[in-house]
Amino acid sequence: MIYFGIDPGKSGSVSAIWDDGTPWDGRSCPLDATGKDVADWFHQFDLHRAKAALEKVHAGVFGGRGGEQRSMGVTSAFTFGQSYGHIQGVLDANEVPYVLVTPQEWQKAYSLGTSKQAGGKTAYKNKLKAEAQRRWPFVKITHRNADSLLLAEWARTHGWRN
Repeated sequence: MIYFGIDPGKSGSVSAIWDDGTPWDGRSCPLDATGKDVADWFHQFDLHRAKAALEKVHAGVFGGRGGEQRSMGVTSAFTFGQSYGHIQGVLDANEVPYVLVTPQEWQKAYSLGTSKQAGGKTAYKNKLKAEAQRRWPFVKITHRNADSLLLAEWARTHGWRN
């Protein structure tokens, strides 16, 4: 079995983790790539033996973990929605089962507190990156792939409890 973690958005990515918790040796797929590039990335795996966790987010007004709010412009919201729908289409077309999980839910599994407790969004993102580095010291962890790797691990350990 392989588990995908999908962190949608402009700087998001898709990462893969095997049954034993080892990340796939290749690179994560950035979601600002073309739709064909994203679909091709998925097709290097046996998708009949895959499950995924897709971060559940909404275009428009976002509420951060610390309560801060920010708006997304119309063009950004459209582009984001297009990307999000493309990912769902790739999963559905290949019959990859997936769960939608909120950032609060999957991040809670790592017991890192909130962005407010960490001192802001940047400090919290650094905590997430440090957690990924702690778990996989042999993998090049960046802000782009940290969330998707942690989402894939969440899918493996929490997404399907059978």
